Amino acid sequence: MKLDTLQRLYVEELRDLYNAENQLLKALPKMAKAVSSQELKNAFEKHLEQTERHVERLEDIFQELDQNPKGKTCHGMKGLVEEGSEILKEEGDRSVLDAGIIVAAQKVEHYEIASYGSVRTFAGLLGQKKAAELLQTTLDEESEANELLNGLAGSIVNPEALMESELAGVSRTN
Repeated sequence: MKLDTLQRLYVEELRDLYNAENQLLKALPKMAKAVSSQELKNAFEKHLEQTERHVERLEDIFQELDQNPKGKTCHGMKGLVEEGSEILKEEGDRSVLDAGIIVAAQKVEHYEIASYGSVRTFAGLLGQKKAAELLQTTLDEESEANELLNGLAGSIVNPEALMESELAGVSRTN
């Protein structure tokens, strides 16, 4: 497809997001299963439910556009999911691994925030008011997910990882 109009770019970016969200539908349960922190597990399970709604919103937008949402692979998300999967295979202290999983999840959230912000702007410029509102709702949820991860990292997971690292260091020196 030739990207010669903002409308075409908009549809292509929506397809990219649709594929990205569908990749996350497969990745989030694995992340939830891998973490040791119950709060983090709950956050991933909540975000899985939100991701299902994100896919539905995108399908609604595609229906309004009379376009097919399929046909594009989001290579950016594929790389982020692969990178996150590497952490899931690692061995180590549970809280340190949880901290690594948060890093991977926040990379995903930042990617989604950038993508949804762009397509929301395109929708507004193209007069797609309903789509812009749906995309803004998803963008708000992605931002909230990122803030939740920030909070869990700062108040629970990273301090626990630090404690485990310090304890491991003490036991190695004795």
